[in-house]
Amino acid sequence: MAPVSLAIFWHQHQPYYPDDMAGENPMPWVRLHATKDYLGMALHLAEVPEFRCTINLVPSLLAQLEGYVHGATDTHLNLSRRPAEGLDSDDACAILDSFFMAFPDTMIRPHDRYHELYRMRSSWTSTARQVLGRFRPRDLRDLQVWSNLAWVHPLIFEKDAELAEFRAKGRHYNESEKQWLLDKQRELVAQVIPLHRALAERGQVELTTTPYYHPILPLLLDKTLAREAMPHAALPAYRGGYPDDAAEQVRRAVASHAQRFGDRPRGLWPSEGSVCQAMIPLLAAQGIEWIATDEEILGCSTGGLVGRDSRGYVRNPERLYRAWKVREGESELAIVFRDHSMSDQIGFHYQRSPGPVAAADFLGKVLAIGEACRHDPATIVPVILDGENCWEYYADGGVAFLRSVYQQAARDPRIRPVRIGEFLAEHPPRETLHRLFAGSWINHNFAIWIGHAEDNRGWDELHAAREFLLDEQRSGRHDPAALARAWEEIYIAEGSDWFWWYGDDHSSALDGLFDELFRKHLRNVYALLGCDPPGSLFTPIACGAVRRALHDQPVSFLKVKVDGRATYFEWIDAARYACGNDRGTMTLVARGLLRTIWFGFDPERLLIRVDTDGGPAQVRLAEADRLRIGFVDPADCEVVVMQPAARRPVASLNRGGSPLANGTTVQAATGSVVELAIPFDRLDRRPGDPVRFYVELLHGDSSLDRAPREGILELRVPTRDFEQVLWQV
Repeated sequence: MAPVSLAIFWHQHQPYYPDDMAGENPMPWVRLHATKDYLGMALHLAEVPEFRCTINLVPSLLAQLEGYVHGATDTHLNLSRRPAEGLDSDDACAILDSFFMAFPDTMIRPHDRYHELYRMRSSWTSTARQVLGRFRPRDLRDLQVWSNLAWVHPLIFEKDAELAEFRAKGRHYNESEKQWLLDKQRELVAQVIPLHRALAERGQVELTTTPYYHPILPLLLDKTLAREAMPHAALPAYRGGYPDDAAEQVRRAVASHAQRFGDRPRGLWPSEGSVCQAMIPLLAAQGIEWIATDEEILGCSTGGLVGRDSRGYVRNPERLYRAWKVREGESELAIVFRDHSMSDQIGFHYQRSPGPVAAADFLGKVLAIGEACRHDPATIVPVILDGENCWEYYADGGVAFLRSVYQQAARDPRIRPVRIGEFLAEHPPRETLHRLFAGSWINHNFAIWIGHAEDNRGWDELHAAREFLLDEQRSGRHDPAALARAWEEIYIAEGSDWFWWYGDDHSSALDGLFDELFRKHLRNVYALLGCDPPGSLFTPIACGAVRRALHDQPVSFLKVKVDGRATYFEWIDAARYACGNDRGTMTLVARGLLRTIWFGFDPERLLIRVDTDGGPAQVRLAEADRLRIGFVDPADCEVVVMQPAARRPVASLNRGGSPLANGTTVQAATGSVVELAIPFDRLDRRPGDPVRFYVELLHGDSSLDRAPREGILELRVPTRDFEQVLWQV
């Protein structure tokens, strides 16, 4: 059997944060991800020269990285630089509000001093001004240090003894030490582009590009393309496109890549994997030879010939795991389609398993695909995902997982790690798709970026500003430099990221700031040409509605018979959590085993129901050997259900890793659903006490799914008069 080609493709991207007209940048993410992920990911590859892959670098990200090297700054960096003794109360409050922006479990709690400061900040229902009195200047200085130090990749500490010694000090840094760290940070940022260039020059990595400011190219060409996947979608008032802008975004991306890396890119990752038939000539005209997108686009382009069954298994895998051709007129491109299940495993699931175990599972799946397609020597397994956002959820930043994958794949003769362009040169695609379906890597549609009232208003404001610019350009009143700067603001506003945060698809604490930045870029168009912006650009587009809570709360005592049956009226008053993606910066495409978690109580017991996706629990849970209820409150406590697919599985209550003698304390039953009953007194919980937990499925040391994937489910133990009090309220 020929070795199966593994094509890992990392997409490195951040929005264009700076307001160049005002000389301001409100967000630090390019700088922080540079020292944690962009440099760290490249260092991983440098450790294993035999491992080959593809890395996509968005031009607007590279421009920001170069800006930092040459002295650019941002609000977070400015606050970090200021002497702690001289901070006024506004600056100190800004630090307390924004210097804990990291995933606490993996980036704050492992560092004693950072965690101590996090606890001092205490309840996040309190304002920064209310807790400011707890912080002395040396506390604020340590917070300035740790909010930067926690974003340095573990491999850098392995290679830099001085930086490792600095981290080991842990607390009570002085001003000169803090400034040393921030200077060191800029030196690390300066290494990112040269290291990627070196990896490309030695043939280990293929570097690719994306349209310059990361726009959704099909929507720039024609907004009505959104209706190919969403026939009834509401559209903006102006439904046409801007083909000239689309061409310019691609032309500039290719030119900037050639300038930075000495050669034009052969491959291109379309922003958000967004493709359509009409973009083929546009890309081919700029010398692009291949693109990539999601497997669901292939399914739609082939009339459902490729897809997944209810258990997630690929139908006709030999057609997914190969390259195809797409053609429009005389223009032709090669195209590969990501395995979104394997990509999501890295992005959302493997963080909960030991690195070597997760790596073995991943490579085992690669080998299984190779076996399924063993008669085709041109089998390729494309695994494509963000190269920065998932690693903050890994306990070690993903080091053990990536080291294991790279080293084992490089040693295993059955697996051949490849650059995608290299593979296509050796195995030119044989079949041509009749027509490329218009959609993105998320649910094969453009729903995140168009269709919601907020998205559509954003497009309408962009169109109005662009029409204003065209009118002013035709007037002949402005010099070319002013017009060029105004067009730059339009191109920035065409980026996908502003629309990502509009609507109800994604949310973060920074929604309002993203909204303000988008409208500021459009206001700049008017200001650069000496005109007042319209009043609508001073009014938020995001409606400011309260985003949905993770879950609701029980409204009454439940009367549940633990029999594994999905009896509707037993659970009608329970809290309900719909399993999905709770992470704003990434979207989970592949569906997990868990679909819905119901939970509530009667006066004596915590009651939990687990619904599985794609079939009854007795069938779907056959691949899991344990179902675990992990408790945060009470701490160090868990319920483990062995062989959860069994009709009457054995459940034990464990504390501190050891089972308690409980007899029939925990009841469990599996049928169409899993039902559990756990006495509150065995959890040492009394009325009013919090109960905080998550549900996890495991097989050996591997975590198959977790709900919630980040965060917890929570309620309070009810009092006997819970129902009466609730009705009175």
